[in-house]
Amino acid sequence: MIDRGEVTELLQSLIRNECVNDGTVGSGQERRSVDTLAAYLGERGVEFEPHPGRTSALYRVPGARSEAPSLMLMGHLDVVPVTRDAWTRDPFAAEVHDGFVWGRGAVDMLNQTAAMAAVFRRYLTGELPPLPGNLLFLAVADEEAGGGHGAGWLVDHHWDSVACDYQLTEIGTPHLPLSSRQGLPITVAEKGPQWRRVRTRGVPGHGSQPFRSKNALLPLAAAIAGLRDRQPPAWMSDEWVRFVEAWAPEGDLAAELVDPDRIEGAIARLAESDLGLARWVDACTHLTVSPNTLHAGVKANVIPDEGLAEIDLRVLPGQDRQYVDDYLAKAFSDADADVDLEVMQANDASGSAPEGPLWDAVTAAIAGVAPDTHPVPAMIPVGTDARFFRRRGTVAYGVGLFDQRVTFGDFLKMFHGHDERVSIESVGRTTDLTARTVHEFGRLTG
Repeated sequence: MIDRGEVTELLQSLIRNECVNDGTVGSGQERRSVDTLAAYLGERGVEFEPHPGRTSALYRVPGARSEAPSLMLMGHLDVVPVTRDAWTRDPFAAEVHDGFVWGRGAVDMLNQTAAMAAVFRRYLTGELPPLPGNLLFLAVADEEAGGGHGAGWLVDHHWDSVACDYQLTEIGTPHLPLSSRQGLPITVAEKGPQWRRVRTRGVPGHGSQPFRSKNALLPLAAAIAGLRDRQPPAWMSDEWVRFVEAWAPEGDLAAELVDPDRIEGAIARLAESDLGLARWVDACTHLTVSPNTLHAGVKANVIPDEGLAEIDLRVLPGQDRQYVDDYLAKAFSDADADVDLEVMQANDASGSAPEGPLWDAVTAAIAGVAPDTHPVPAMIPVGTDARFFRRRGTVAYGVGLFDQRVTFGDFLKMFHGHDERVSIESVGRTTDLTARTVHEFGRLTG
């Protein structure tokens, strides 16, 4: 068992590095955490830096047999911005209070990155014997802004270096609620980001004389209103149905969650007691549409000549770019909004079947570390760097193990939210599960 204090200290250091990725090319500065990992692991990995400071690091322990399948542990180093005044504690001080480490990245996903590094260190130093196949540890930049300077760039430009057969990455969550069984989600699939930029054009003029002017803000506001007024219908993917069957919530809820005609009512009832869970269920059963930035104008008395909005859309398995474009065309048509659309990202949903040696290793590890828990193959509504590897044939899952001090719904609300924190016990459990999974994978592929 790896000492909890060791992993906690590493997690605190990663949080304090403040690798905030706001989407601009110069943000992130993940080199700080690459340096921290190099000091912790006792050597530098192979480093990749497509832009100054946007550094990823790759480590490898060669396997005993060249033909045996390889396993990668992948964690990202960047975190999203914060609204400091809304936090109870300094989001980058990594304070320990009441058994929790507080800070941005505590659950997304520096806790898992630290756990992976701690497990990998045992193989790198020779404390544990090599696996049959190669064991890799990849600490990447830029996950929070689409991977263009991190995993996506590495897969496109350095696949020979980062190629792997199997991968453990994010996300890990607490146990599922509303069931008599202790179900632990294992991320096997994820929605696809389909981000769009909406642009409108106008003619500048004096704000005191708007008669027959062409104000770029008005059609942009109409377009956003069209998104509000046209909600996408429920979509029951095979991945969702499989998840609900394994989750097995009690009463009529299980049947309602896979019925397109009843699920809206079920989500509304869930929201009364657990808003985080309700949001997650909604996102896993609908194309989600969230306009998150809006820009127009330069001054209160100047008619704007350009409007710009950015929309986060995420597709489920079976939905594609055309599905998104058709939805947007109808929503904007309903609102009578004249807009130009630009594609920021166009990713399909991705997934790996819950079968094979890594799945068996994860389930065996759960049985060994948490024998009262059963695995639940889950689809997540967020995107991860796993999608880049799945496109190349890699089987990728995400899993963690947490105590019961934070509920499933409250845990989900901490992602990109205020007061992000993780218990030291959960850090230790996730480390134990990761270590056991790597061991079991070696046993099953030996």
